[in-house]
Amino acid sequence: MTDFELQQARAEKWHLDGHPVRTLDQAHEFIESVGFCSMYPLRPAVLLPTFVGAWVGADDRLPPWQHAFEDSRAQAATELMVRLLRDRAAFEANLFGENNNFLLAASVFPFFYALVGERSPKQPPKPGPRSEYSQLASDAFELIRRGGPISKQKLQEALGRELSLAALDRALTELWSKLRITRVDYTPSQGSSWDVLYRWAPEPVREGIGFSIAEALSALLSKYLDSVVAAEPAEVEIIFGSFVPRSRVKEAINLLLAARELTFVRVGEKSMIRVTPAKQVHTAMERHPQRVR
Repeated sequence: MTDFELQQARAEKWHLDGHPVRTLDQAHEFIESVGFCSMYPLRPAVLLPTFVGAWVGADDRLPPWQHAFEDSRAQAATELMVRLLRDRAAFEANLFGENNNFLLAASVFPFFYALVGERSPKQPPKPGPRSEYSQLASDAFELIRRGGPISKQKLQEALGRELSLAALDRALTELWSKLRITRVDYTPSQGSSWDVLYRWAPEPVREGIGFSIAEALSALLSKYLDSVVAAEPAEVEIIFGSFVPRSRVKEAINLLLAARELTFVRVGEKSMIRVTPAKQVHTAMERHPQRVR
């Protein structure tokens, strides 16, 4: 495989080849095909498809999240993305920061939950010196559990008007980072609306709790490599090292290579890994055309 062939294959799969994703059905197909993507390009660059790139149909001068508010393409792509969230066809995670959504297809979200989410999601978060949750995060979780889906504006009013938006954002991030809550809607007037994830998507949460770390990581690695066609091991570690220790990523890659589910492929001067291609099954006519009439 040449570098050009690899880039062409990615462009086709990521809809950067002049075939934009514009309808809800097309968005469903895209997110299921790639498994997960970022909303906007990342800086420094990370090997991931982007939802805004798929909407545009190209990767030329795509807006970063810092300029999304002034880019009509980003606004239209966001509207389509929100429709996916409402349909539960995709889910968000706070992997690269609140302003650059990490989107996961419904089919792969349980595997991600197994790696990141809480094993007892209905148990209220307990604040404390050794806890990952502040008192404000605990209070916000209880309000969302009782009254969700609820907008951030109404949440601020319920928690106290003297509460700053910055403090509320930090509390929501604490909950979102562990997939306690999820954004389920957005309107310009009310902003984001939140709900507890176990109520919004009970089946994916139950399914995720049932997966082992090894199962979930292997499934996500395979899906990622199918999406990017082929990648250097270091590129894979950058993505997955964002939410799992890199030692576990290396171990999972080695196990998949040993099981021949992944194989090495030469791309230009680089040695990359990819999902092992399915063996071609030849029919009797193809093997012995002279014997078949």
